[in-house]
Amino acid sequence: MTAPLPASNPLAPPLCDAQGRRMTYLRLSVTDRCNFRCTYCSPASWGGKKDLLDAGEFERIVSVFARMGIRRVRLTGGEPLARPDILEIAQRIASVPGVEHLAITTNASRLESLAVPLRDAGVTQLNLSLDTLSADVFRRISKQGDFAAVLRGIDAAAGAGFQSLKLNVVVMRGVNDAEVPELVTYAHARGITPRFIELMPFGQGTPVPTAELLERLAASGRVLTEEPQESAASPTSGPARYWRTEGGRVGFISPLTQNFCGGCNRVRVASNGDLRSCLGGRAQAPLHQLIRGGATDAELAVAVRRALGEKPEGHRFTEAGNGATLLPMMGIGG
Repeated sequence: MTAPLPASNPLAPPLCDAQGRRMTYLRLSVTDRCNFRCTYCSPASWGGKKDLLDAGEFERIVSVFARMGIRRVRLTGGEPLARPDILEIAQRIASVPGVEHLAITTNASRLESLAVPLRDAGVTQLNLSLDTLSADVFRRISKQGDFAAVLRGIDAAAGAGFQSLKLNVVVMRGVNDAEVPELVTYAHARGITPRFIELMPFGQGTPVPTAELLERLAASGRVLTEEPQESAASPTSGPARYWRTEGGRVGFISPLTQNFCGGCNRVRVASNGDLRSCLGGRAQAPLHQLIRGGATDAELAVAVRRALGEKPEGHRFTEAGNGATLLPMMGIGG
């Protein structure tokens, strides 16, 4: 099935994929470089792309997507705060007509000084990556980085007045799975919603199914009540499912055991401007080449719609051999 192109104006909403799912959420990687080398995200051999987009080019891409119906934008990486112009990028995108939510996913290592400026630039939500509360395990996972700076950055974010803060934890068997109850307590004490993510097949490690984590939390004495799943039509919806416990919400993202592709509302653009219709797919559109070649906004919109016309019904993570052929997470945008 191929998503039809609008007869008169390719920039007119809605923006749909081949299955008719409406796209309202853009994940935009602003860099594929990072000051960490996490085993599940960044292989040691990853050298990064050479030709990244500038702030004005990111703004133009977002403006085209917003005219087609994108309402939520997330800046990812690599580590987006590694860009020296991240505040300019955030301010430009937050000012694009139609953009209602601007979020950033970050390892928090630079947030101590940037949390308040990012909020003032228009960022409404931060997703903070922290897989462990142990300095030794942190070093084992990240290979490098300042653990104390991460903790200070998270505390700075908690005090900066963002609309929403989430703590993303990639769970790996025998590495950090025993810390799940402790991480819930840590996040809730700071007004942050913890979310536990099944390890995807991009790097090293063994995933832990969400059902096992729920059992572990229940065994720790917590009473968990599942919340109704958020509608995919909501511009703030995402892949997480949430449970309520006495300290607050706990989220789980389960790409392997609870496939959420049926409600997908996301499209991805890598830091060099390559559109990818799916984290686990290969349909692309070279938006950077089109922009630098003088393409009009309508021509960019047509390229986007054609790529989404090849978006599969679901990811291919569980197919034999598929994971080995995918780019690492840093190369796509987390």
